[in-house]
Formats: sequence, C-alpha cells, structure tokens
Amino acid sequence: MALKQLIINPGSTSTKLAVYEDEEKLFQETIEHSPEELAQFEHLPDQVPYRLNFVKNFLQRHGIALSDLDCIMGRGGMVYGIGTGGWIVDEDLVKALGSEKYCSPHASLLGGLIGYKIAEEAGISAYIYDPVTGAKLPAIAKTTGYPEIVKQSTCHVLNSRAMAMRFAQEQGLDYDKINVVVAHMGGGISLSAHEKGIIVDSIGDDEGPMSPERAGTAPLLEFLKLCFSEKYTYDEMKKKVRGKGGMAAYLGTTDARKVEQMVEDGDETAKLIYDTIAYQVAKGIGQMAVALKGDVQGIILTGGIAYSKMLTAKIDEYVKFIKPVTVLPGENEMEALALGGLRIMKGEEKAQKFTL
Repeated sequence: MALKQLIINPGSTSTKLAVYEDEEKLFQETIEHSPEELAQFEHLPDQVPYRLNFVKNFLQRHGIALSDLDCIMGRGGMVYGIGTGGWIVDEDLVKALGSEKYCSPHASLLGGLIGYKIAEEAGISAYIYDPVTGAKLPAIAKTTGYPEIVKQSTCHVLNSRAMAMRFAQEQGLDYDKINVVVAHMGGGISLSAHEKGIIVDSIGDDEGPMSPERAGTAPLLEFLKLCFSEKYTYDEMKKKVRGKGGMAAYLGTTDARKVEQMVEDGDETAKLIYDTIAYQVAKGIGQMAVALKGDVQGIILTGGIAYSKMLTAKIDEYVKFIKPVTVLPGENEMEALALGGLRIMKGEEKAQKFTL
C-alpha cells in the first residue's frame, strides 16, 4: 500500500511544500512571503497560523484531503541537544520548538510546529528529521577558549547526511560503517565530519569559509575593532557576518554564475574571491579530515554552488591527496525529508522522543 506524506520546509521568507507517495514526488511548490507580511509577527512561532493557511490551501489546490496523508515530515528546528534522525513531534518537542530556552530562533522550527497542528487534525503522526543542531560532538569538539561559550553544532545536517547516505549507497558501502567529510555549499557553507553514521564535528556557516552571503572567519582582534568602532550597530554587524558578507560584500552579488562569468571576462577581484572560497572550503575539509584522524572514505561537495565545475575543480586540487571529491550538487532537502519519513513509516528507522 502506497504511503503519502506532506513535507513542510520553512525558510526565512518562504515555505517549501511537497506531497510524496512512497519515493515519488507528486506535487511541490515554494510559497514566497514578503518581509512586510512577516513583519507583523514579533516572534517566529507567531507565524504558525499565517503559514498554516498556505499549507492547507496547497493541499486543497492539489486535491489532497487530510485523510489521504499517512504522516507529516517537517524540517527540524535548532533544538539544543537534539540528535540526527527522526523525532516525534509531541507536546515536549512543541514546547522546545516554541521557546528560546530550548531552541535558537530559526525559521526551520516552524516545520515541526505547523506539522503538529495538521497532524492533530488528521489524527496522524508528525516528525522532524535531521535538525540543524543534530550532531553528537565530543567534549573536545565543543570546548572553546571562552568558558562562557560552548560550541553548538549548526551545519546543514539534512542535506549533508542525505548525500553521505547516497554516496555510500552508490559506492556499495554502509553509511554507518564509513567516515566521510561533507561540504554543503549554498548561500552559507558548512562542513561536517561523519564517523560511522554520526556527525562528530562540524564547521558552521558563520565560523568557516567565506560564502556567497557569509563573511566566514576573520582575525578576532580586527573583528572586535569593527564591533566597537561605533560605525555599526549590532544588527549591521550581524548582517556583515550573515547576509551581506563574503561574495556579496566584495562583488555585489550572491550568484555564483555571475561571478564565474566575471572571472571568465578577466575580472581579477572576482577570480581572487572565487579562489579564496575554494581555498577556504578545502582548508575546512582538511580540518574535518583531522577530526577523523585521516581515516576518510569520501569527500562530498553538495549544495547549490556545487554545480560550479570551476569551484569544485579548484577544491579537488587542494584535497585530492586525502581523497578525490565526489560532487553531488543541489539542495535535496525535500527528498531527504521524504526518504526519512518513508524509512520511519516502514519501520526501517525508529523515530526518537525528545524529553525536556
């Protein structure tokens, strides 16, 4: 009997929706939300009723009744201490997703909250899968030079694990028995070290390579000078780190295709920035290889800008002494959520319960 699931993947200004039947995608849409519409909501959880209407309209347009669905899969929020895999969205997890005491504010938390509302009405289960904070970092990977700051793993877990699993399958290997390094390269770039199916270290999109929208790492004393120069507010500095940093700051665009054209047209600044991104990603891969003590069976490049053959070739030049790269481009989050939900419904994977 075919299994149907609704996939909910909220972003800061969009809601991606899909209906899958087993492994087949029946429908998919991306609903855009204007900043003006979202400005009326003080806190992210306040957006639930607003976005819920769009989800229900999506189902109605495509002739999908709630009784047709077998489960709801939502993108996971940044819940502190949560791990990888599937998690049942129950009262405890709803409370965690809706509170900054347990969860960092991030649009992905809306996936679980909206899914819970629909699942309650439909009488079925809702899950989140591979949340952003899903990793099991040992103490040595979480310790910083600041007693007040404990490193939290915040990488593109969902797509990174899905591509690591795909790599393993294509190589005839078992993901739970191999070690791989994954670089997810989109508007932000994050890297993760996967040791026998567990993410044991990561580099977040605000602590590693420069990317189309992120500034990446910088000398801390120079950064502090900017912070206390009185030229910028906290929000402006935050935008420099995330949103208007990196490629956007240097070249005025976040489109890698435009930058490639600039390089081909002889723009030396564009070439320097593109080369720098490749160099910094490669250094991050080296760091993750060290976390695995050099025991690496694969290096995977994924995300939107992994479509750039120019960029991936440059990265490969640096890291092929560890392992040649495998390029699995694109952001396959909807498929990853659907496959995770299918494994749970078929009993191939057990959903976990989060306890406050």
